[in-house]
Amino acid sequence: MSAWIIWGSAAALYGAFRLWYDNWRGPLTPAEIDRYFALLNGRPDTTDEARANLRTFLESDDGRDFVMFNIVKTSQALVADPITGAQVPGASMLQRYARHFMPVLLKNGGHPAIVRRKIGPYLDSWATEADPGWTIIGLMRYRSRRDMMNLVIDPRFAKHHPDKLAGTIATFSFPTAPTLQLYVGPRIWLALVLALAAALVQLGVG
Repeated sequence: MSAWIIWGSAAALYGAFRLWYDNWRGPLTPAEIDRYFALLNGRPDTTDEARANLRTFLESDDGRDFVMFNIVKTSQALVADPITGAQVPGASMLQRYARHFMPVLLKNGGHPAIVRRKIGPYLDSWATEADPGWTIIGLMRYRSRRDMMNLVIDPRFAKHHPDKLAGTIATFSFPTAPTLQLYVGPRIWLALVLALAAALVQLGVG
């Protein structure tokens, strides 16, 4: 097997990944934003304030990916299953929601960046409300604001949103952009993995 085939295959795989991972469609257009909001009409899972904030975020779209910061207090008590009505642990509802949320997130070019459980109380805080007992934090990468909205209107997401409500006592989320980032994202580590694999194959057949 020639080096051209080995390295060409690695480059093709990486190119296919970047075609999926990156946003190639640019920022949202006003017409797209209006269409998304028309699809949100009648949805009981948003407030007027949330919709106004969402429109502001979409109208300032720069076409880049972003990471959503989420902090959640999960329910440790028994709650009613939205589907069966049976009493089940609240945390299990959040886990069921995640099982359905993750495939839709991946389909739309997103993935978890960091998920961590809380292991202690506030160690530094001022001018803020008391710790309500947060459970976990999660950073979710979205390919674009368009992909976030495609997830929001996806019927699978809407169908299982009651699971999130049943398993969550309190939460807040906001989008973030990098100012300093020391961890290596998939664009870099996948390139390194493919380069290493190609080098090892070349050595093995050389």
